[in-house]
Order: sequence, then structure tokens, then C-alpha cells
Amino acid sequence: MLSTFERIMFLLLAAVCLTAVYNTFKQMALVINRGTGALALNDLPRRAMTGLLALLSQGRIIRHRKITSLFHYGVAFGFIFYGLVNVIDLLEGLIPGFTFLHDNIIGQLFRLAADLFAVAVLIGVVYFLLRRFAAQDPALKTRANVKLMERVREGGISVDSLIVGLFILAHVGSRLLSAAFKVGLEGADGWQPVANFIAGTFLGGLSPAALETGFHVFWWVAISLIFLFLPYFPYTKHAHLFMGPTNFMLSPDRSYLGQMSKLNLDDESIEQFGANDLDDLPKKHILDAFACIMCNRCQQVCPAYNTGKELSPAALEINKRYYIRQHMGELAGGAANGVPLLDYAISESAVWACTACGHCIEICPVGNVPMLDIMEIRRDQVMMQSEFPEQLTAAFRGMERMGNPWQAQGSRMEWAAGLPFDVPTVEENPEYEYLLWVGCAGAFNPDAQKTVRAVATILHAAGVSFATLGDDETCTGDSARRAGNEPLFQAMAEANIETLNAAKANERRIVTSCPHCFTTIGKEYGELGGHYQVFHHTQLIADLVGRGKLRLNGKVLEQATFHDPCYLGRHNGVLAEPRAALAAAGLTLLEMPRSGKDSFCCGAGGAQYWKEEEHGTETVNLNRFREARATGAAVLAVGCPFCNTMMSDANREQGAPMQVRDVAELVADALVAPVAA
Repeated sequence: MLSTFERIMFLLLAAVCLTAVYNTFKQMALVINRGTGALALNDLPRRAMTGLLALLSQGRIIRHRKITSLFHYGVAFGFIFYGLVNVIDLLEGLIPGFTFLHDNIIGQLFRLAADLFAVAVLIGVVYFLLRRFAAQDPALKTRANVKLMERVREGGISVDSLIVGLFILAHVGSRLLSAAFKVGLEGADGWQPVANFIAGTFLGGLSPAALETGFHVFWWVAISLIFLFLPYFPYTKHAHLFMGPTNFMLSPDRSYLGQMSKLNLDDESIEQFGANDLDDLPKKHILDAFACIMCNRCQQVCPAYNTGKELSPAALEINKRYYIRQHMGELAGGAANGVPLLDYAISESAVWACTACGHCIEICPVGNVPMLDIMEIRRDQVMMQSEFPEQLTAAFRGMERMGNPWQAQGSRMEWAAGLPFDVPTVEENPEYEYLLWVGCAGAFNPDAQKTVRAVATILHAAGVSFATLGDDETCTGDSARRAGNEPLFQAMAEANIETLNAAKANERRIVTSCPHCFTTIGKEYGELGGHYQVFHHTQLIADLVGRGKLRLNGKVLEQATFHDPCYLGRHNGVLAEPRAALAAAGLTLLEMPRSGKDSFCCGAGGAQYWKEEEHGTETVNLNRFREARATGAAVLAVGCPFCNTMMSDANREQGAPMQVRDVAELVADALVAPVAA
């Protein structure tokens, strides 16, 4: 219990610190509010549960860096529990005679948890400090060719980490010592084994007056540190403790992982499209900067970073964070900003190196979306600045004038020539069950044409009634959107929606061999009024096999490895069906280390297919191909026409040691009574 003087001093300290806390947290809220749009506040009970689950799971960090994650769980849960510990300590210190259920089992368990969590926190923080400063873990570093603000490059993160680490050690250590002095004063307590050990081992010779003084000193140190540190919270990466769960809670609902926001191009009052400076980013994206834990997990999985490019998703968020930190007062006060993100947050080369694979979003333990920041910057570059890689001009022109980025002028039905059965159009088979969406690659790329032929063969063999749009089909606009050309995307989408609805595709089902078409038509056209039930061909094949509609020879027994397309596996969670189709075709699957939602990109996404790859140490497709080859499999199975091209190119470059084939081709080969080609 505190003396009257101590209680008065505490109240004065609390008043000063809480006022500072209000001011700094208000600044943080005002900075976030500078962004565009609104934070998602609908259905708050569900959102609150999402935030709570994110807090308890710590963003599912255990999926990667398992040892480090275990230490983080100890620190996080311990520090969270210490919130309750501090409240109880305050009540016991300020209210004469109050003890928290001292002889009750609840109070005893509380003391045990406080004692053990203190050890977990102290061990965990020591581990993290040693990892950063003694071991200097390479995962915490960023290459020299990546843009980083000067303060960050000069050790700002390390200083911040040291301050936070020493604060936690001092706070939790002081509280543990205060408990030990109290045990020494009041007698042994079996529910506090660590405090008991300290008291019995080190404090046995002290007088009651010395023990009383020690208790008061360390109680004051522990509590004062909390109140002194709280106003500093918004300036440190330690803010992720509460901003991470908040980020998950306030994130917009997305139909798939990397869904981009629709721009209202008809609103003449809008003068800025995309993000040129910080204020142009959505509020949620500014919140990301406060939530960032600076762990570099996103950097570790980024295809561009892994192949020597200038892009690091982590550096983008860190630069945003430090820019805000340096200008917090001005930004909160409403001062004009106008400093381009390209000046401090990310380089132009990095912006165009992104493959839009979404791995940085999927892996982030605090719900950040750096890929979508880059997509917003691209929109500004294309729509406002007219500055983008020259090679994209041809693709844009082809989509706009000829309905395909290849600028091909032939019929979109050439792929069907020579098939031993007719491929009907909607006009010829208006009562179709499935509309086969061929896609631009399927229509004009020789490798992808083989895939579409195989899909049609499978549908025919299974007796599925299907039809195509023929030459009425045009590009979905996926590449245009991810290259920042939203007007072109929306124009193509609206034209396709009109065509699809006229063909009654909104009343039937669509199947496509392209994950990008699968995503765009099935998940993005909805915002523009087009609602369709779309299946990837591997989903349909797995379903047909499961229903006994396909008879396959399952005795091939050839070893294969499957490359999960980013827009099939990671973005949309279609993981089991391609593997089920391969197994049904008799192939033995050898998984790559990076597979499923952790699959490495082929390098073609995000409109990369239509431009030169940014300078780095190697190409993305070669990096991925080496991993596939290392499995020892003879066949590299793919489920995307762009992946097919990228892996085929790498295969040829390496002397063609593997067969690169789509899942549909392998299944068509395994048909017991295949249609003769």
C-alpha cells in the first residue's frame, strides 16, 4: 500500500502522462484520417471478433519463423496479461487494505500467471535483442539497392527496437522484483515460484525496512515506466500491439485476397486518381504504417526482392512510418503535404517490379497490404502522370483497339481447328451448361491453345454441354487494371458484362483455364454489375472425376510437381482441386518447398508479362524453375497460361530437363477413351 504522499504523486504523474497520451494518440488518429475513403465500420461485433482473433493468434505468425514466433507469443501474451497486472497493482497500491482475492484460487492463479509470464517476457525480449544486435539476423536487414529513408538506413529501427526492448525489460523486471521484495516482506508464496526464488536466494538477509523500501522503489519504477512510455507509443513500432488487431478489424471486406478498389471515374469532382502522396492513400493504408512490425516477413517472400530488384514491401511500409513519425505534428495539424511517395517511400523501378502476387498481404501478421499501395501508385503514374514502362503501351493499345494485349487480329476460335468434335458458340448451343471462357492467351498463345483444347476435350468426354463466345469474347482487362490503367479496365469490363449477360452467362456457369480471368470475371466484375459463377478448369475437372463423369487411367505413376498460380492458390484459395486432378490422372506429386499459399510467383503477374523485367540478380521465372527442378520430378504441372509460358521459357533456357504441361493436358492424356486428336 502506498502512503498518502505517494498516492498524490502518482495522481499528478498520471494526469500529466495521460494528457500526453491523449495528445499523441489523437495525432495518430488525425494522420490516419488524412487518407481517402473510410475505414470499414460496418458489422462491428463481427469485426471486433476478427480483431480479437488476430490478437490471440498474433496474425498466425506461427506459420513462418516458428522458433521466433514462439518467443513472440511469450512476449505478446505476457505483455497483454501485464495490462491486467498493472491495473491490479494500481488498485492494491492506491486503495488501503485492498488485495486481489489473495486466498482465493483465482487470486492464486493470477499470481502464478503473473510470475510465469514475467519470465516468458524477459526471456523473449532477451532473445529478440540478441537476434537483432548479436546475431544480426540477415532477415532483419534490407539490401542497399532498396530505397530507405536516411534515418532508417542509419539504424533508426535498431534504436527503436532497443528502446522498446529495454523498456519491457525494465518494466517487467521491476515488477517481478517488487513482487520478490513483497514476498520477502510477507513470507513465502508458493504461487509465485520465481519471485519466491529471488526472495529466498538474494533477499534473505535484508531487514523489513529494506524490503519495504525495495518493494516501493520497484513498484514505482514499474508503474512509472508504463505511464512515461504510453505517450511514446504512437512513435514506435511497438504500436503494432494494438494497431495490428485494429488493422484487421477495420479492413474492408474483400472477395479475394488482393482485390483492388473500384474508382468512380464518372465523378467529375475527383481531381486525383491513384496515390501520388500520403494523403492520396486510403485511410486503411495509412493505418498500415502504424501497424507495421518491421519484421520483413513480406520482404522475405517477395519475388522481386528475392531476385535482386529494388522492391521491398517492408521498406515501403517502414518509409511511410518514418515519414509520418518525422512529420507527425505537422500532418496532424492539417499542414499541406504534397511530397510524392516516390520521393521517400519507394523507387519508380520498385513500383514496376511488383508482380501483384499478393504474398506480402497473405504473410503479413498485422494485416498490411503493401501490394495495394503499389497498385495505387501505378494508377497515379498511368492516369495522372502518364509515366509508365514503354512496353505497356503496345499492350494497352492492343486491348483498346483489338480486344487483346497481343494485338492479334485473327479469329479467337483458331485454337479449336482440328479437334474431332465441334466446339459450339452460344448461338449454336444456347442451352449450354458451361460457358468456356477461352481468354486471350487461350486464343492466341500456342502453349495456352493446347490447354484450352485439352479442357474442351475433357468437357466433351464428360458429356458436359458447353459453348464459347467465339469472336465476341474480349480481354477481361486484368493486366490493364494491375498496370494502373483503370479506365481501360472498366471499359473492357463493361463491354464483357454486356456480352456475357446477352449470352445468359449470369444464369449459367463459366469455366476458364486462366486464374486471372477466373478472378476478374468472378470477383471483380461484381462491382460493375456483372455477377457470375466462375470455375477454374481444375475445379471442374476435380468435380467431374468425383462424380464419375470422367474415366481416367490412374496408372501413369509419373512424378510431377505442381506450381500453384498466385491468382488461383494464394488469392482465391484453390489448392486441393489441382492436386486431386493430378492424382486422378495417376501422377505422383512431389511438392516444392514453396507451395500452396506460399507458392513463389512465376514472374508474369501484375502486367509483368507485357514488359521487360526490372534489373536484378536473376529472373523470377528462373528462380522458380530451379526449385521445381530440384524436386526431381519429370513433369512441372501448371494451371495458368502465363505460368505455362514463364516456366516453359525457363525450361528451354535450362536445356529442357522437364516437361511443362497444364493440368488439363495431363488429365486429357489420361482419359481411358480419349478423343483422337
